Amino acid sequence: MGQHKEVSCFSTRGPCPFQTHCTWMDARDKQVLRSLRLELCSELLVEGLVIQYLYQEGILTENDMQEIKSQVTNHRKTMTLLDILPARGPKAFETFLESLQEFPWVRDKLEAKRNEAVLMVSEDNEIPGISKQALENPPTDQQINKLARNLGAEWEYIVLCLGLTQNDIYRCKANHPYNIQSQIVSAFISWRQHFGKEATLESLCSTLKQVEVDSSVIQQMFE
Repeated sequence: MGQHKEVSCFSTRGPCPFQTHCTWMDARDKQVLRSLRLELCSELLVEGLVIQYLYQEGILTENDMQEIKSQVTNHRKTMTLLDILPARGPKAFETFLESLQEFPWVRDKLEAKRNEAVLMVSEDNEIPGISKQALENPPTDQQINKLARNLGAEWEYIVLCLGLTQNDIYRCKANHPYNIQSQIVSAFISWRQHFGKEATLESLCSTLKQVEVDSSVIQQMFE
């Protein structure tokens, strides 16, 4: 297996403050925000319920709030928020939709665009013989076990990238102190349980590729 590359999550504003357990927004959702960026900047007033809800749900930090509020125009406030969101993990887009209670037409537009969005996947990123529909399912216990058998010390870094915390990793180690494979399996099952329908094979494979896990390891999950 090749060594994984050091990956940090960056928005256009710099490194994510949650870098120690950072995940990425789904590529399709990032594509939606990018394609509607100018419309969102002209139609949204984010200083108010929108950013307060995102702060309440843990998507924004106090520093984020201050930076957004410090912008001179509403256009810049919205643009700053849109720069932040992609670095806030797989739940950021859904939480953003929930925050748009005062802008139902904007939420409808985002949801429609999301449903239309087709993620263009290059041949290098495809998994031979695996359909897009199959990748929308969560990994099975059997697939997690196959993956665990082929990972080494990098498993901790991978599950941090998927959204688990150091405390989650500690619990997995404490529950299985003498069996590394059981620790790994436990961590991926915790990720699947914690993120629910967002814990898909697609997001797992995407993260494995981003940290440069050997493609044969990914392929073996499906054999």
